[in-house]
Amino acid sequence: MDSLVPMDNEVQGFETLAIHAGQAADPATGAVVPPIYQVSTYKQDGIGGLRGGYEYSRSANPTRTALEVCLAEIEGGARGLAFASGLAAEDALVRAVCRPGDHVIIPDDAYGGTYRLFAKVAAPWGVAYDPAPLSDVEAVRAAVRPETKIIWVETPTNPLLNIADIRALAVIAHDAGALLVVDNTFASPYLQRPLDLGADVVVHSTTKYMGGHSDVIGGALIAADEALGEQLAFHQNAMGGVAGPFDAWLTLRGIKTLGIRMDRHSANAERIVEMLTRHPAVRTVLYPGLPEHPGHDVAAKQMKAFGGMVSFRMESEDEAVRVCERTKLFTLGESLGGVESLIEHPGRMTHASAAGSPLEVPGDLVRLSVGIEDAADLLRDLRQALD
Repeated sequence: MDSLVPMDNEVQGFETLAIHAGQAADPATGAVVPPIYQVSTYKQDGIGGLRGGYEYSRSANPTRTALEVCLAEIEGGARGLAFASGLAAEDALVRAVCRPGDHVIIPDDAYGGTYRLFAKVAAPWGVAYDPAPLSDVEAVRAAVRPETKIIWVETPTNPLLNIADIRALAVIAHDAGALLVVDNTFASPYLQRPLDLGADVVVHSTTKYMGGHSDVIGGALIAADEALGEQLAFHQNAMGGVAGPFDAWLTLRGIKTLGIRMDRHSANAERIVEMLTRHPAVRTVLYPGLPEHPGHDVAAKQMKAFGGMVSFRMESEDEAVRVCERTKLFTLGESLGGVESLIEHPGRMTHASAAGSPLEVPGDLVRLSVGIEDAADLLRDLRQALD
């Protein structure tokens, strides 16, 4: 279908791609927004004669195809694939690339769900993993084994906001014959383009900044190489954890405003960081936009801005919990990346699955997902919770 083809090569502006890639006006009606094809099967023009390439919506659906084309365009990849959740995308990637006996390097402060996937699902299947401090290039190099198939990167990490040098890690991965996989959820493709820096696959929880409105669950893989994209697409279809048409439509709607939202998320976060660094109750602020952040120089090179995620440490776990319970405008809740601001205690919430492991997060840590509300209101709420 003409409405689903990639954009012309002359169109390169991010906001233009986000609004138009895969989303030309519907040729039948002229509708400027892709329809929700809420359908399971399709009429065929004779046996084996597929109309537009569609036969069954697990394999392909026009609304999902529109999203997948858009994902590939805004990340600069060869193939985009939309899944039912971020973890469904991660699982399909691991199953497509790894076999029992293989090895993966993961961040030593990885997202709790990613850690659980490797520790509780992949490891029993026979895939070994080792956590490594990905901000230390030599430590990553030392962790590589002959059987390493993936170096798995988060940058910034969740929830400690450490930074990995994507270009340097791509060299290490490729020298070892491994793939560099980058979870770009925190930054979004508006702020960071890992494929341009040498990554092989980008992972997203599209639930977060891509969707942007806390109303949809989804995930995505974007492959730099068409052959790898075909391999991942086979597993997407074979395993079946695909995005439904309404979820795909909601995510597409969110992507249209991703650029302007990320600008506001980042601007609000910078004002909150400025306040937190001066507040006597706060022991440490973790934000890559701070010049004293150990990953600041790398982040400044590979990111357009520093994003809307902020973490900080209090003097004790009790104080951290108390701050989380006292905010009024910041909603106590898991997830991130929506227009509304959220606050959470990672050790007891999103990263509880890492408790007792080498990836356990500090109990005195608070994580903020800074929304796009009026910054003065957000500052006022945090001050009253801290004071």
